[in-house]
Amino acid sequence: MLQGTGSHAGKTVLVAGLCRLLARRGLRVRPFKSQNMSLNAHVAADGGEMGWAQVMQAEAAGVPARVEMNPILLKPRAEARSQVILLGRALREADAAGYYRLTPRLWPAVRRSYETLAREADVVVIEGAGSPAEPNLMRRDLANMRVARLARAPVLVVGDIDRGGVFASLLGTMMLLPPADRRRVRGFVINKFRGDASLLAPAVRDLVRRTRTPVVGVVPFLPRLGLPEEDSLALEAVVPPAVRGGMRVVVVRLPHIANFTDFAPLEAEPGVDLTYAEEPGPLAGAALVILPGSKDTIADLRALKARGFAAALTAHRARGGFVLGVCGGYQMLGRTVADPHGVESGGEEAALGWLPVRTTLAREKITRRVRARWRPDGPGVEGYEIHAGVIAADGPARPLLDVEGEAEGCASADGRVWGTHLHGLFESGPARRHVLEWARGAPALAEAPAPPDHRALREVAYDRLADALAAALDPSVLRELGVA
Repeated sequence: MLQGTGSHAGKTVLVAGLCRLLARRGLRVRPFKSQNMSLNAHVAADGGEMGWAQVMQAEAAGVPARVEMNPILLKPRAEARSQVILLGRALREADAAGYYRLTPRLWPAVRRSYETLAREADVVVIEGAGSPAEPNLMRRDLANMRVARLARAPVLVVGDIDRGGVFASLLGTMMLLPPADRRRVRGFVINKFRGDASLLAPAVRDLVRRTRTPVVGVVPFLPRLGLPEEDSLALEAVVPPAVRGGMRVVVVRLPHIANFTDFAPLEAEPGVDLTYAEEPGPLAGAALVILPGSKDTIADLRALKARGFAAALTAHRARGGFVLGVCGGYQMLGRTVADPHGVESGGEEAALGWLPVRTTLAREKITRRVRARWRPDGPGVEGYEIHAGVIAADGPARPLLDVEGEAEGCASADGRVWGTHLHGLFESGPARRHVLEWARGAPALAEAPAPPDHRALREVAYDRLADALAAALDPSVLRELGVA
């Protein structure tokens, strides 16, 4: 089990790398994270909702994703409230106290999910959540040492040296753990190191002396992996367009932005400069502006107006720019968004009015994987839907896609504004090129080779990670997993 000194230590990516390394050695591998807090969700084959991170780890392991790999998904909505997804289905919304009262119902689902995976696997690679050394959370633990005890799993604690303070973080984590949990820790992994690892030797010796726990690996910083992140903190690292040069694509960073993993393929696309904008300034000079998904569409629509984005988007369109709305962003491009049942913030808000549709949020969430095709004769897309909004036409509407034989999405009369509920638009190379050529205002060249699917780029990244871990980890760790 990989636990961390805190969020964003790199646990998710390292678990994916371990899954690939173990799978390459012929083992049946399954990833598992009992509780994940993220607005980046995906849809499993059975229609259940789960965290994107475990979908990625399943890809690395070479197995289909399933909700047992992430039985609890928390989707933050307000400052102290989250929607609780249990085994792929929305259970309820809860604040921290309400969530902890659900523990008697949640823990059996965690246990059954782990046991299901363990029965069919040679190795289950488990990811913890946040830090195991939070004294106020230990008694209510659903994700760290309680899971390690359930699985009788050895624990590796991961620290991010790129952020600084890694040795203090590792030492502090061990000092705060109860003795029984401290004994379960078999070693430390220092992640994201730039330079000569031998330079760490004095600090490593001091840490080992103080904790009697070895450092079992120093993993190098691996730039340009191209793997989607589960934490919105990662958006801070996106290279600003001024550094590179190319077609400008701007994603509006909504306060409740969701499923921004949709846009990871654009970060790796040659000739495209992607940035996330919290203020309207970066929209100047953009070819394409994207309104992404949202966990609170009305609240984010109001924030969009308050921050000046509505006027900036109008100016962008007047300059000949293109606008794409995905899921909640699609709903914001219509005439109104109404929430009569209080599914999110409640109330009703006038939207931007660029597409002839109205949205009403329903109590039941739609989650499904679909096959689609761009109209009239564009490429196919395999995507998924996660939304509570139900769209109704409010005037003549020009559909954008065919989804499972039905019309979906909407295009403006001038063709410069598109909206769709479909996630995963940029995964396929031909579909990605279709959108980018639309935003360039030029048809795709028939003789131009299709760009690769983003899945192919992720496959390269998984192998690169596996190679790095094979070289960095102490062979005794790999022997304990049965792969050395």
